[in-house]
Amino acid sequence: MVLAAVVAVAGLSVAGVAPAAKPTVVRAGNLILKLNGGVSPKRLPRNRLAPIALRVSGDILTVDGSHPPAARTVIADFDRHGTVNARGLPVCRIGQLVARDTRAAKAACRSAIVGSGKTTVRVAFPEQRPFFSTGPLVLVNGGVRGGVTTMYIHAYVNVPAPTALVTTVKIKKIRKGRFGTRAIAAIPTIAGGSGSVTSFDLKIQRSFRRNGSRQSYLLARCANGRFFALGTVAFAGGPRVSGTVVRACSVR
Repeated sequence: MVLAAVVAVAGLSVAGVAPAAKPTVVRAGNLILKLNGGVSPKRLPRNRLAPIALRVSGDILTVDGSHPPAARTVIADFDRHGTVNARGLPVCRIGQLVARDTRAAKAACRSAIVGSGKTTVRVAFPEQRPFFSTGPLVLVNGGVRGGVTTMYIHAYVNVPAPTALVTTVKIKKIRKGRFGTRAIAAIPTIAGGSGSVTSFDLKIQRSFRRNGSRQSYLLARCANGRFFALGTVAFAGGPRVSGTVVRACSVR
């Protein structure tokens, strides 16, 4: 869920990565981040926004195989030719997700779901053998207020007891050269600070109706043949890792 937040949000702003492309790999000291995914459809209009779906996956590794530090904050800037379109979509409140398993979270926020996937966390308690736990992800719309779109990422993993983890993502427009959207994700503490996300795989796609017309949660256009994204992850203990993704698109 750590980098799930990073790139889930990338999906929101259309920092697309072609499935056939090699993963983007970023290394900072002992940390390695690997990101990959794909946008569909691959061909998009040049002059108007069109609905898209995004699949994103990633891994957080260490060079020496040690336990990776936990991510605390993610800041991601995304291509100005993509956007999130959440107005009119049903809203889920964070209280409907906290302390609920995946089935209960889906039942409470079914009309607000915008994506799903899975994540793996590694837990390393002092003087115990580390263990891994994989659980489902549910992404839901948290609403739009004051120009800020909120998304919640709900994960349910055994760490070691079954636990609901909710990441809050805030998305807003910016004007920064080729970038037009910024997402900031606040990552919850896992297993009292002993847990770290090591991998994720998710898909974001949602269509809905607003004022009688069909809408899509994610929209993009291929204005100049490329998409850009810049992400920075701040980890516990001070490390910060930044990476840029540039991928091609084609005009239909």
